[in-house]
Amino acid sequence: MKTASQPSGRFRKFAKRYPEIAASYEGLRVEVNAAGPLTNRDRALVKVAVSVGMGKRAGAYAHLRKAVDAGLSREQLEHVALLALPTIGLPSSISALEWIDDVFSKRRRPA
Repeated sequence: MKTASQPSGRFRKFAKRYPEIAASYEGLRVEVNAAGPLTNRDRALVKVAVSVGMGKRAGAYAHLRKAVDAGLSREQLEHVALLALPTIGLPSSISALEWIDDVFSKRRRPA
């Protein structure tokens, strides 16, 4: 099972091909996370919501895994998907709920 701390295969391929850009991106991520008062859990919720709102499946999966690692529950993440419903629509919210199901079903599988 992939954990949140492991970059995706796509990112690893990108970083191998463009190491300087990947390092700069990582530095930007660290700086942005430290730039404000939001906790790790707060940032995780925001990033899930942004990924869901944009319909970015791969990003949503990554941010969902990080949110779970930050201590957010399935119910909290499902609430994010439901809160998005009036803004992004039923099909997008249903997709987000499916992504949440996927993340939690993979976490229950034995290693």
